[in-house]
Amino acid sequence: MNIEKLEAMLAKGQDSSLLRMGLAQAYLDADQVADAISHLLKCLELDADYTAAWKLLGKARLAAGDIQGARQDWQRGLAVSQRRGDRQAEKEIGVFLRRLDKQFPSE
Repeated sequence: MNIEKLEAMLAKGQDSSLLRMGLAQAYLDADQVADAISHLLKCLELDADYTAAWKLLGKARLAAGDIQGARQDWQRGLAVSQRRGDRQAEKEIGVFLRRLDKQFPSE
């Protein structure tokens, strides 16, 4: 779905964590990282247990050059996934954190 259609849904008052996640992914795909981050933050405001949003927020922050922010987001996402028993998200986020630590060990 394109950004304009998703934004139109939002403008009509159809706000939800799923819509915000879709908007964030669309903006990230369009290299509009700041907009993606903004929608992910709102998504997590609506549903702090949305593990996929934590994963994507870390990726978006990394794309924006915010290494420490990405690390913090993934650490929070890891805690959420462990608490919820979401083993797949836990594995994926663990991989992201290990890669981040290898690439940026001192940050």
